[in-house]
Amino acid sequence: MRNLIAIKVALVAAFVDTGSVLAAPLKVDTTKSSVAVTFKQMGVAVDAKFNKLAAQVEYDPAKPENAKASVEIDVASFDLGDPDYSAEVRKKEWFHAVQFPKAVFSSTKIRAAGAGKLDVTGKLTLKGKSTDLQFPLVVKKEGVAQVFEGSVPIKRLMFSIGEGEWKDTSVVADEVMIKFRIVAQ
Repeated sequence: MRNLIAIKVALVAAFVDTGSVLAAPLKVDTTKSSVAVTFKQMGVAVDAKFNKLAAQVEYDPAKPENAKASVEIDVASFDLGDPDYSAEVRKKEWFHAVQFPKAVFSSTKIRAAGAGKLDVTGKLTLKGKSTDLQFPLVVKKEGVAQVFEGSVPIKRLMFSIGEGEWKDTSVVADEVMIKFRIVAQ
């Protein structure tokens, strides 16, 4: 069975020279953006992805401290590569997608951390539970696009992902690595 997540990853609003005008938000390309997870089941690494996400990003490389971002993930789009397994994780014991259809990450603070790097702090809400996250983010240009990439580990049991018999971390590990790539212009 599988897990997790989602993230609101992102970067955001910068003021223009006077500080009185906000920079326009970037247009996120959801066809090129992705949120994936890796976890272990019975000691074997399993990769999965979310097929539907929405993101809002505002970012001015000259003023990264004004950046903001949010990512909303449709948890029912979790894809384990097998339709039966993917359907299983939508159930109450896992994502409970009927009651909690979205996972959301919203940045609360972004700061420069060197050339092409940012430190992001924000809140992840999943299955009705929220926690603060902090992680490094790489920012790079690909053609005209701005690309934001990173990863962050979470504990699935913190969000009640895998209830009942699935709490056994010898079957499905507690740690899940969320990997994301947000492409915007």
